[in-house]
Amino acid sequence: MDNTQLAQASFNDIVFEGRNKAYGAYVLRRLYNKHVTRALLIAIALLALMVSFPLIARMFAKDEVVKDDKMLKVNELMQAPPLDETKPPPPPPPPEAPPPPPPKLSTIKFTPPVVKKDEEIKKVEEIPDQEELKDKVVATVTVKGNTDNAADLTGLEGEGNKVVEEVVENKVYTYVEQMPTPPGGMEGLLAYLGKTIKYPPLALRNQVEGKVFISFVVGPTGGITDVKVTKGIGAGCDEEAMRVIKAMPNWTPGKQNGRPVSVSYTVPVTFAIK
Repeated sequence: MDNTQLAQASFNDIVFEGRNKAYGAYVLRRLYNKHVTRALLIAIALLALMVSFPLIARMFAKDEVVKDDKMLKVNELMQAPPLDETKPPPPPPPPEAPPPPPPKLSTIKFTPPVVKKDEEIKKVEEIPDQEELKDKVVATVTVKGNTDNAADLTGLEGEGNKVVEEVVENKVYTYVEQMPTPPGGMEGLLAYLGKTIKYPPLALRNQVEGKVFISFVVGPTGGITDVKVTKGIGAGCDEEAMRVIKAMPNWTPGKQNGRPVSVSYTVPVTFAIK
């Protein structure tokens, strides 16, 4: 085929160029598109017919009233059985309980006073006063006490109206209601230690610094006793701290239940080279 025929030729003409077109394959390929189009149209027509068939049938169907025999039947009541005259009739129902009576209103009736003579009035016994009963003795026999025997009262002498003090144990307390305080308070204690302590020469040569913890007991009179070193640093600092604590003036003693008692106390003494 020349160029003009190629421009107008179909795909099948190009494929079967120079071949036997009388063979069935060429005819089938040419008729294939027509067959497919025809089958598609027929399928669409059948589908539309199947969808529209119920609608068409409903349009042409006649309105028929469905009658149900069961719905048309009238309910018939059964006759009551005949009464048995031999049996006594049932007892009548009990009568209704009467309503409760209305509540009675409480009323106070006023009684007018009646004037009577003095002889007709009963005398009411008066209760005697406490002042009148002081000197009275309610007994049939006079009882005399043994207050004349002074020997039985030995050891029962009191101290007038003095309040009895609570019992306080005689021991060394670690904590009481009112702790002991040094003269001038804590500031006075620090001032006393700074003024009285002398740095030991051995500790000064060896550059020993630190804190020495001294425990002691403040007695009921405020005196310092039982001075001990609980934690020391050596080099003569422990002995110097004990000397200073023993030389302290009396403290204000601690109190338990308002009474002065012995209290254990611990003071740190600082040694620092300035």
